[in-house]
Amino acid sequence: MKNVAIFASGSGTNAENIVRYFSKSETIKVAVVLSNNRNVGVHARVNKLGVPSFVFSREEFADGAPVLAKLSAASDVYKRQDLIVLAGFMNKISDPLLNAYPGKIINIHPALLPKYGGKGMYGIHVHKAVVAAGERETGITIHYIDEHYDEGTVIFQAKCPVLPSDTPEEVAAKVHALEYAHYPKVIEDLLAARI
Repeated sequence: MKNVAIFASGSGTNAENIVRYFSKSETIKVAVVLSNNRNVGVHARVNKLGVPSFVFSREEFADGAPVLAKLSAASDVYKRQDLIVLAGFMNKISDPLLNAYPGKIINIHPALLPKYGGKGMYGIHVHKAVVAAGERETGITIHYIDEHYDEGTVIFQAKCPVLPSDTPEEVAAKVHALEYAHYPKVIEDLLAARI
């Protein structure tokens, strides 16, 4: 059984989608969800599906050891997660986590990197920038995490059109649909070493 840990900071729709996708899998399970915010919807979403969630402080995240201990306690045999998945997680990954899980932390970004990436480029901010620039297409990028915002190796991209009449909220809806359709499958393929 492969273990997945999800890091999330918000309402948790992507996290819930991933948990539901793997809920009947015999080879992959979401073992735990960790968040930097106790007052967000992700906890209720995943707890009702039987996945435990924990909150960590800024200091615990920077130190790394408390977060690594939570990850270890939530895994099965080997006391490690096979993959850490960022799903709407708003903090830069700390060096202790990067060092403990090299090449095993992935993120989804709501644009076609390298466009519209970097610090401050998340959620509706990205979609507003895409619309303001008059882009004809946007999409999602699933990529490995490194020490820089949105610069890790790209694993997968999917595109959708941006119409001249689209609002940032309409673009967001199209991008969310791509996230829900592709993120769980890419996770599955990575853990099965198909990509």
